[in-house]
Parts: sequence; structure tokens; C-alpha cells
Amino acid sequence: MGGYVLAIDQGTTSSRAIVFDGSQKVVGSGQKEFTQHFPQSGWVEHDPEEIWDSVVWSVKAALKKAGLAASDISAIGITNQRETVVVWEREGGRPIHNAIVWQDRRTASYCEKLKKQDLEKTFTKKTGLLLDPYFSGTKLSWMLSNVKGARARGAKGDLCFGTIDTFLIWRLTGGRSHVTDATNASRTLMYNIGTNAWDDELLDILRVPKAMLPEVLDCAADFGVTEKSLFGAEIPILGVAGDQQAATIGQACFAPGMMKSTYGTGCFALLNTGPDMVRSKNRLLTTIAYRLDGETTYALEGSIFIAGAAVQWLRDGLKVIKAASDTGDLAARADPTQNVYLVPAFTGLGAPHWDPDARAAIYGMTRNTGPAEFARAALEAVCYQTRDLLDAMHKDWKANGKETVLRVDGGMVASDWTMQRLSDILDAPVDRPTILETTALGAAWLAGQRAGVWPNRKGFAKSWARDTRFEPKMDEKTRAVKIRGWKDAVRRTLSAG
Repeated sequence: MGGYVLAIDQGTTSSRAIVFDGSQKVVGSGQKEFTQHFPQSGWVEHDPEEIWDSVVWSVKAALKKAGLAASDISAIGITNQRETVVVWEREGGRPIHNAIVWQDRRTASYCEKLKKQDLEKTFTKKTGLLLDPYFSGTKLSWMLSNVKGARARGAKGDLCFGTIDTFLIWRLTGGRSHVTDATNASRTLMYNIGTNAWDDELLDILRVPKAMLPEVLDCAADFGVTEKSLFGAEIPILGVAGDQQAATIGQACFAPGMMKSTYGTGCFALLNTGPDMVRSKNRLLTTIAYRLDGETTYALEGSIFIAGAAVQWLRDGLKVIKAASDTGDLAARADPTQNVYLVPAFTGLGAPHWDPDARAAIYGMTRNTGPAEFARAALEAVCYQTRDLLDAMHKDWKANGKETVLRVDGGMVASDWTMQRLSDILDAPVDRPTILETTALGAAWLAGQRAGVWPNRKGFAKSWARDTRFEPKMDEKTRAVKIRGWKDAVRRTLSAG
């Protein structure tokens, strides 16, 4: 069958489908954006039906562009925006509420209430996560409390919970499979990453009925088979991973100490720690990197909520650029004597601060500050935040004297200016791969190797290829001054300050 694998990459602002051939080259793709809903300040929702329609459309478009039929596809791999919550009726599959998106902050007060009950240690010990509105558990609890009769219906088994992967698999298989994978489960605040099982104590605290929860499988497993009526033939779904873990796999970060950072709507850095569950002392997350053949590999993760979204703000909010691709050229023209800092806390600050009440601010403006300085500040904010994560990771997990090399992916890495500035701020090499679709590639590899048409882990790692290495060029004094200014800007932005 040519080793063709279809990856469904269901993201925060759009759904994509990409067909890879047996040599892991893209031969067809489809992409469709969908509506972002903001019912209140700090609330973010998606319509699950619109997501579903965008996925089906994208798959059909990708097959058409590839000139292939569904029967030519060996397997499907799915990767998805993590932590986003959907609840639907077991009979008929109708969602009972819009999906509550990972960016949503409506449960901030609930998280504070749980913290005051001294429960954060319990959650962190079992899940590796912190009590923050980012994660799925408090969102699900909110939905069960605020949709009439939902908690009682859930207890009776009438309702299904899932992250986006689970919802899509349910729909793709005609309701035959209610499953997820270990990486998505590990982001819910309800899954014990040590025992690899849903945790009854945590479910009781959050008042979530266990009857609603999906079965948790390895990242490469038999998740079900698509309905023939959807695409013209049944296709097995053989791989699933949350988007950041899929990117880690797509970057072939299989060895402990390897690190990748994805620059999409947000920025997410993962450091492979192997079979060791490293407990962060610097407010990073301990999470499951992947689970294959029943063996769990762990990671330290730093989550930044706003990366590419700051560029979208420049384009759609301030209207100082027409296209995201303009940002690097504009930033390069910024006045070097101005030190303008954007702290992009539009939806709070993630790691290592975890301040949901912080709000975005700009510092250092003068009368000469204009679009170029705003563009540079938006791009540099991503670099500074990555530096904060890297410093925290080095404190938690010693690099054994080895130089840290950051493998990068996501839409922002196409900008040479941004990647050079990232290397300068990190004082470390930054590697951009030849294949930038690493999230989709990771999902495709999980499915392809499970189907027996793609190489194993070792063979896949050998195929990873670097496009460009960016080496630091900034002098130490300049770097130190810029980082000191960033830290001061963050300090002024934190809600407690």
C-alpha cells in the first residue's frame, strides 16, 4: 500500500490532515480554521461540531491533493490540542456544551479553593501537574456543575468525557471506541502517572464520575477503525499523542536529555527524562512523554501560554502587520537603543510562574516606540520565556556536562530572525529540522510503525535531518542586560506584585 499514513492534527485554531508517504514525505494536506468563542473575559470555547466538520473536510482535502483513496492509507495517527474538554451523550454523540479550551481560565477560583484546602500536593504527587485552570479536571468539574443534570447523567453512564482525541475517535469509529492515550490522560489532573490509571481519590475531589472516562491505551495501539461511510473505506487508527508529546516523538527525542520546543499558539518545551519521574522543584510539570509497549517514558515540561498568539495580536488586534510572516523583517528594523519588553500574560502566565491572574503589559516605551519595536518585543518575549524554562529544567535535571541543543518546530521557527534571537538569548545552539511538520509526523510515526510500514524507533531517529543550526552571536554583556530587563518586567507584571 506504499506505506501511506494519514495524520490528523487537531489544533487550537485549525484542523489539519497530512498524508505522508513511506519515506515520510508530505504528499497531500488539508487545513481548515474554525471559530474561537470568548463568552466572557478569560473564557475560551470551541464548538465540537465545528471541530468535527473541519477534521472531516481536512481529511478529504488531503486525500484529494495526494491523489489517493482511503483504501491506500495504512493507518491514521491523531494528535490534538491537549487539556481541552468535551462531554457528549453516549446515545447519539451530541455534545452537552461547547468544548472548554486549554487556554480557558474560568476555574481559577476553584483551583485557589483546592489549594487552600492543601490539596495541590496530592494532585502534584499523583499527576505531576499543578492546580491550574489550564488542565482538564477542573474544566470538566465546572461543566458537570453548570450544565443541568450533567453530573447525575455522568454517574449513570449516559455521558462521555474526552479530550479532543477521544471525541474524534468516538466520531470516526461511529461510537464504537471510547479511548484515549497515556499522554492525553496525563494532562487531565485525574490520571496517576505512576500507576498509569485513573485515580479514585482525585476523581472524588473533583466530583467526576468514573463511568464517564475513556479507556487509556499506549500511544501506539489499536484505537478502532473508521466508519466506511466517512471516507470510502475503513482505516485503522493506530497512533495517538497530545500535540506536544507528538512533536517530541516527531523530533526523535527518544534519548534522556534530548529537548524540543514547539512554537505554535503557545510554546511548550519538553525534556526527555527517560524512565525517571523527575519531580520539579522549579514549578515545571512532570508528564508522560510517551508510552510504548507498556513502558512509560517521562518528561519535564514547561508550558508558555502565548507565543504565536502574540503575533496574531499584532496582526488582528493592533493591525501593525498584515501577515505573521512579516514580523521578523519588521523586528529587524527596530531601534537597537530601545529596550521594549512585552510580557504576554493575555491569559495569565504559565511556567515557571503559574499566575492565572497576571495580565499582559508593555514596558520601556518612548515616544519613538512604534510597530517595529512592538514586533521585536513580541518575538523576544518568546525567547525570554524559553530561557526561563531552560534555566528551570537545568536546575531540576542536570545535563551531565553535555551541551543543551534545542530542537525546534512550529509555525514561528520559519523566521530566521526569531531563531537567531532565540539562540542568542539561550546562549545555546538551536536546531531547525528539514521537516517542520513534526507534530503531525510524530502522530504518523506512531501509527506507521504500529502498522509495520514505517521504521522502528532507531530507524526513525536516524532519518531525522537538520535544516539549519543557529549558534549564539550575542555578547554576554548585552545578553545579561536584556535578561535582567526581562526579569524586571515579569516581576512588575505578576499579580502578587
